[in-house]
Amino acid sequence: MSATAGQAQGERGLAERLGLKPGQVVQEIGWDEDCDEELRESIEELTGSELVDEDYDDVVDVVLLWWRDGDGDLFDVLTGAQTGLADGGQIWLLTPKAGRSGHVEPSDIGEDATTAGLSQTSSISAAADWSGTRLATPKTRR
Repeated sequence: MSATAGQAQGERGLAERLGLKPGQVVQEIGWDEDCDEELRESIEELTGSELVDEDYDDVVDVVLLWWRDGDGDLFDVLTGAQTGLADGGQIWLLTPKAGRSGHVEPSDIGEDATTAGLSQTSSISAAADWSGTRLATPKTRR
């Protein structure tokens, strides 16, 4: 395997760890210059399309929410992020890892997510400086 192919597989692996699949629409909220570009590129590579921004007004499969301590009210942003989310959709809340500027305490995430009606299902190391917390929406009754 060439170095380029290995690198591409490694980048694709980042998005796969988030459980993303080809064809999914991923909305990105909270982008700033400190966001992990390798993770962003891996998501675009795996899904086959560019990330859509906060102004996108159609249904999305996944919301990628970059969040730092001091960004505002997490509950409000989580509530707003759910409005365009497809049934069974998920929010990946990405926060700086412990010891890094902008770190958010897991207890704060849990409290705001629960209050917003979301279930915290898993946490991963999403990138070198970022932790990921998967937040699931409640299943709708039919």
